Parts: sequence; structure tokens; C-alpha cells
Amino acid sequence: MSSTPQSWVDLRRDGDSGIEALRAHFTGHAYDPHWHDSYLIGVTEQGIQQFHSRRRQHRCRPGTVFMLEPEEIHDGDAIDAQGFTYRMLYVSQNYVHRQLSELFAAAPAGQELHFATTLRQDARLAHAVWRCFDYLWQDEVKMAKEAALDRLFLLLSQHSLWRNDEKTRRPDKSLAQQARDWLLAHYTENPGLQAMAQALNVDRFRLSREFQAAFGLPPHAWLIQLRLCQARRLLAAGHPPAWVAAQLGFADQSHLGRWFKRACQISPARYQLACTNLPDLRRPL
Repeated sequence: MSSTPQSWVDLRRDGDSGIEALRAHFTGHAYDPHWHDSYLIGVTEQGIQQFHSRRRQHRCRPGTVFMLEPEEIHDGDAIDAQGFTYRMLYVSQNYVHRQLSELFAAAPAGQELHFATTLRQDARLAHAVWRCFDYLWQDEVKMAKEAALDRLFLLLSQHSLWRNDEKTRRPDKSLAQQARDWLLAHYTENPGLQAMAQALNVDRFRLSREFQAAFGLPPHAWLIQLRLCQARRLLAAGHPPAWVAAQLGFADQSHLGRWFKRACQISPARYQLACTNLPDLRRPL
């Protein structure tokens, strides 16, 4: 993945909520297919943001809110030389569940929050996303940030639903789910596809085919995304990039850096600096 000189990424992390606020501009190709372990809630500022998600192509125009769930595969491209600018909030699953538990106090146990749609034309919701971004970015007083987030989730609850994953999971995803669980248990190692197939007592070609059909990426690509999600968490906690690379099974720090830059459009060191909430120095990507 490469970015043109006209592309840029700015990011800050709120110390109270752990929410990451990202603002970026891209011309041309922005992101390869990937996923995050957090909920993504954003709004397009300028231009048209084109991406694929839920097996559909979407075009997000200025003022449109886009909402993505954890592990939801998506990519990103500009449709013309003008490019597009957007602002987005990365919100952890725990934070979302905690916020919405008050709105959905009677929700059955064991159910997960899902967004009813990926794109939403809702001026009030777009304004709430924008305000939350500004308050987190400017590190407003805690009470103001909390009030803005409460307003956002109140509006967000109108565009969400609860679904029991265990009941809605199709039977033909059972092998893929076993493979996912195996990767979660071995992601810090250097697991091989053949070793995973042997552990699950299945042909590796069938395993790869069913995994990609279920999760949108082949096992090795999904494994990289999992490691990168963990890398963001460890870097935000202040751990040195070299240590993070060693802990997560990357060959070395430069190996982590190449994948991190490709997925996030910034280096691990710059990401870590942004998470300290120091003033943005507009360093080159």
C-alpha cells in the first residue's frame, strides 16, 4: 500500500476513554482490505470515499456517517484526483458495550451490537460524530467529552441492533470459527497453515477456502491484521516498537514497521507519539 504526497494522516488518543480520533486525506488508493478489533464511527468531510464492506461497494459522500463493526473487512479508495477527507473514531468493544448497556438494559446476555446499515444520512448523527471528534481532539474538559459521547451513543442506538452470534452463525462456518480460535491461541508464534490443518484434522486447502469465505481474508492475512490490532494496543501503552515486534511474532522491528505503515499509513513510532497527545507536528508519513 502506498500513499501519494498529497495524502496525510493525523491521530490522537483520548486518555480517559481510550478512543482514537483520526483525521485523514487520501488521493488514489488508500487502504487494502483489512479489519480492526474496534468499532469505527466516522463522517466524510470532503470528496467521495469509496470502499467495500459486507460484500458491497459503498460511496460515502460529505456529511454521510459510516459505521463499521469489529473484524468487518473494508478497504478504501478515492474516485478522482480530488481525493477525500474524513474523520473517524475508533471505539473499543468494551467501551461501546458499557455505553449502550444503559440504553439497552434489557438486552439478553450473550448478544452483540451490530450496525443496521454501513452508511447513514443523518444530519444529527453526523453533527454528533463531528462534535465528539472535536472535543476528543482538543482534549476538552472531561464532563464535556462525556456529554458529547453520551449524545453520540444516544443517536447511534437508533441505527443499531442486537444479534446473537451463536444462533445466527451458519453451520458451514464452524470449521472457519475453529481455525479463527486456533489462530487466536497461536498468533504470537509463527504458525503454519499445515500445522493448523493438522491440529483441526482437515485438508489445508479446504481450510483456507472456508476461512476466506467466512472472514473475507485468507488465514495468513487475517493473522497479520490480528497482530496489528495487538500492536496498536501495546504501542499505545508505551511499549517500545522493537519489544512489540518480538512479542507478536514479527521477524524484527522493521518487519512490524512495514506492515504497520501499510495498514495504518503511519509508522509505529509516530502512532505511539500520537497516543501521548503531544501537539501534532505534521511529520511526513
